[in-house]
Amino acid sequence: MATMLNGAAVMDAALLLIAGNETCPQPQTSEHLAAIQIMKLKNILILQNKIDLIKESAALEQHEQILKFIKNTVADGAPVIPISAQLKYNIDAINEYICKRIPVPVRDFSSDPKLIVIRSFDVNKPGADVASLKGGVAGGSILCGVLKLGDEIEVRPGLVTKDADGKVKCRPIFSRIITLLAENNELKFAVPGGLIGVGTKIDPTICRADRLVGQVLGAVGKLPAIYTEIEINFFLLRQLLGVKSTDGKKQTKVEKLAKNEVLLANIGSTSCGCRVLSVKADLAKIQLTTPACTEVDEKVALSRRIDKHWRLIGWGKITRGTTIDPDV
Repeated sequence: MATMLNGAAVMDAALLLIAGNETCPQPQTSEHLAAIQIMKLKNILILQNKIDLIKESAALEQHEQILKFIKNTVADGAPVIPISAQLKYNIDAINEYICKRIPVPVRDFSSDPKLIVIRSFDVNKPGADVASLKGGVAGGSILCGVLKLGDEIEVRPGLVTKDADGKVKCRPIFSRIITLLAENNELKFAVPGGLIGVGTKIDPTICRADRLVGQVLGAVGKLPAIYTEIEINFFLLRQLLGVKSTDGKKQTKVEKLAKNEVLLANIGSTSCGCRVLSVKADLAKIQLTTPACTEVDEKVALSRRIDKHWRLIGWGKITRGTTIDPDV
């Protein structure tokens, strides 16, 4: 679930994939639809997959289940396209709908560049010669502004450490853009929209195995503040999605937030643990276990540990918080 929320932070539209050989909705389907609603994605396409494995009557029956499931939700009225990914049936219809029916959002090219990192890599092969080593690569989507080859960049929060007194310190990473890639295409500059790979001079061990996920990359000195505590205006779901009560008949209700409770917070592409410091009506003060580079009005998804799984329980919006100054 956390992975899906991290990816949804940079999406303009959503494809909700439903297996045709299973009843609808499955627990994960309910959670993903709720996540789409949290991220306020308006352009939604529902794909009824694996229709090659079922009879026509079963496909029609599930189609009715899907329509009932999405009624009065953000996906109400979204087209349902029967497909077979294995046989590539109706894939052309999906492509046509995306190209012709989903509008390209208005992009901001004039603001300072800001990219949310959702992947990071070490592209060097084991045993590579020192002279041929390449810097780490950060992958993500540009939210605003334009990145160009040779630009000086900053990555926040950067390297997070604690001093002898247990106080958190953040040291941003400074580097230069060496390469820009979209798929296999080399670019001289990159604009908002699509996924971009940014080649840098950053130590590749820092970028290895997605270690930069959740960081924000952009122009030096122009990135949002680093928060250790946030105050949010939150909304809880009425019921837990995909979790049955002990009698197995109906979904259990979402319990109210409790002081000192440990939750999982998703802010942009950042997933971090957090502790509830105080709750008053629909306002909560939360301490983050890992500092996050974010800003006021940013969306926050909240998950609670239930039966060894993190389950989505609600979402909120940052109203203010406690920031720390980075060590430069």
